[in-house]
Amino acid sequence: MAGKIYLVATPIGNLSDISMRAIETLKNVDIIACEDTRNTIRLLNHFKIKGHLTSYHEYNKIDKAYELCEKVKEGKNIAFVSDAGMPAISDPGYELVDIAYKEGVEVTVVPGASAVVSALAISGISSRRFAFEGFLPADKNEKKEILTELSQESRTLILYEAPHRLLKTLKELFEYMGDRNIAIVREITKLHEEVLKGRLAEIISDYESEKVAIRGEYVLVIEGKSLLEKKEERQKSFEEISIREHYEKYIAEGMDKKEAMKAVAKDRGIQKREVYKELL
Repeated sequence: MAGKIYLVATPIGNLSDISMRAIETLKNVDIIACEDTRNTIRLLNHFKIKGHLTSYHEYNKIDKAYELCEKVKEGKNIAFVSDAGMPAISDPGYELVDIAYKEGVEVTVVPGASAVVSALAISGISSRRFAFEGFLPADKNEKKEILTELSQESRTLILYEAPHRLLKTLKELFEYMGDRNIAIVREITKLHEEVLKGRLAEIISDYESEKVAIRGEYVLVIEGKSLLEKKEERQKSFEEISIREHYEKYIAEGMDKKEAMKAVAKDRGIQKREVYKELL
């Protein structure tokens, strides 16, 4: 009979956060695939787990995924772990899952710690709707495009960042998004866990003056653009064209006259009768 692939969450700092099910799974599988065998062996040694390790990382992820799937078809059970947290979230791994489904291989999850939701929970910023972006791209043009898009996002935003890029990223966020509320969470679940809350401008100033030291791995939780602010910007953009031009734009898009007048009134924050009067 074929085996399974187990996506096993590992601690993001405090080793006590590992689940009993994760320990049992790692003990019982035939192979443990991991990003960095040096990191994973320390975890296994701590819990006295002896397992056959194999590396699965950014540079071998496609070929190795097919190789692992073949072993599962032969009856092997394989656990996949990342260096920390939930595998396949902002690290190599989703390709393994995607290829496994295409190959008819069963995948299951052993859930646990995740820096994304842990940082959001401790941030004190709205968690009703949020968007996870991970690390911003290194390419300048791609980063500019993404930051422009994110600047209009009304959901809470969550980013990862390394210490050597933190200050530069905060300045870029300020440039594209303005002075938003932000929570900067570092070293989650570790001894020096810290949450720094405030406005972007204030926090940038604190880092620049070295009032606050930059150490450890960071999760940035950023307030989304308010719906009121978005509405005001939208209304302002429509003020640059006449009501008739605005109306004709919707007619050209296929709306009937009644729908178009209603849409114009909503966009501009005015009564429908004002639109009708202007068109007359």
